[in-house]
Amino acid sequence: MKPFAIGIVLVCLLENCLVAGELRVGAAAREITPDPLLPISGGLGPTAPAREKRGELTARAVVFQSGETSVAIVSLDLLGFPSVLCDRVRAQVSRIPAEHILIGATHTHSAPDCYAFPDGQGGHTGDLAYIKLVCNKTAEAINAAIENLRPATIRVGTDEAEGRIAYNYYAPDLYDRRMSVIQAIGSNDETIATLVNYAIHPEVLGADLGIVSPDLIGPFCDRIEAKAGGMAIFMNGAQGGMITADNRNLDQPKDGGRGYWEDNRTWDECLRIGHTMADEALRIVGNQPIQKEPTICCTSMDVRFPVESETLWGVVLHSPLRYPHNEDHSVTTRVNLVNLGTAQILTIPGEALPNIGFYLKRKMRGEHNLLFGLTNDAFGYILTKVDFKSFPRYDYVSRTSLGEMTGEIFIEQALNLVNEGPQPDRHQ
Repeated sequence: MKPFAIGIVLVCLLENCLVAGELRVGAAAREITPDPLLPISGGLGPTAPAREKRGELTARAVVFQSGETSVAIVSLDLLGFPSVLCDRVRAQVSRIPAEHILIGATHTHSAPDCYAFPDGQGGHTGDLAYIKLVCNKTAEAINAAIENLRPATIRVGTDEAEGRIAYNYYAPDLYDRRMSVIQAIGSNDETIATLVNYAIHPEVLGADLGIVSPDLIGPFCDRIEAKAGGMAIFMNGAQGGMITADNRNLDQPKDGGRGYWEDNRTWDECLRIGHTMADEALRIVGNQPIQKEPTICCTSMDVRFPVESETLWGVVLHSPLRYPHNEDHSVTTRVNLVNLGTAQILTIPGEALPNIGFYLKRKMRGEHNLLFGLTNDAFGYILTKVDFKSFPRYDYVSRTSLGEMTGEIFIEQALNLVNEGPQPDRHQ
């Protein structure tokens, strides 16, 4: 038995894969900006009072359907959205199997807390009424997207995004420049939805400014919708440790010897980065061939992770959301694998470091390999055992990780899912 095998439970939940048929796609969005505004959470610890908003927080859903197979992909302008809340949303959607509803967070650091983090004084930093509203609005968006289903084709593209968009705060050049785009087009050549997968922390503004905002993701979506029509939806990637927005002021080094610069924490910088991302996404997908009847397949697996972090175990035990957990000091989450035409999508229940993302993409089997980070769960940072507590710069990500073996367990079981699952389409 492997040393950490006791920490793993595997349950293949579904093999719902059909031959290619007519594709139907629907999209819908709902606003989830709190009114009145609520304090902003950038992670564990105290929240910051909100004094204004820039843009609207949204729940965006796109549904892909072929034959009897339907898959919903949902993006929320939140720091994270744990599985206990995902299940509340799924319970309100009767026309898609729960295992086929993938719910991710953009990871904006300018939104209210939806973890309900314990505050160490017997309370928590969440607002339960707001959390209920988010769940209800998210379910509304999915159900509206189902109602909006209509015949469609897709284009899929992957390329390196150009321009100053992201960098690695810990080691500037070590990040994944690849952006993948799936665009659904209706029978009248109108765009239904443009889904973009890219690894970046949307924290140009950050929590301390007191601005409720989707950060750069708001201008990004606005730009795509203005230029291409339809609805834009952003799914984050393997952006842990720390792939963040490149809002550095390169003329103002903070510690040049160690590679730190002062940041431009302005709305104009959100506009610059968001618009650059959007323009690159449309360039990448613009000349891709049409896939008329792409095969859709969705499989999933339950994975159990031991929780070594007493801080995160305290969140599990003491949050009023009542996080599900196991008696052996572990938590269980769902990992999805989706084939959509020539694209293969794998979900990550947290913030995987970029080396994990590179490795998984290299082992996946699509012509276009997408990683949906912070999807179905939000368990903090996911790093390999050789990275765990290895460098001073990794102190924070190690401290807010479930434990040393989290990355090893995730990689092994994710690749089991990839290797045992069906092949995606080849180029049509």
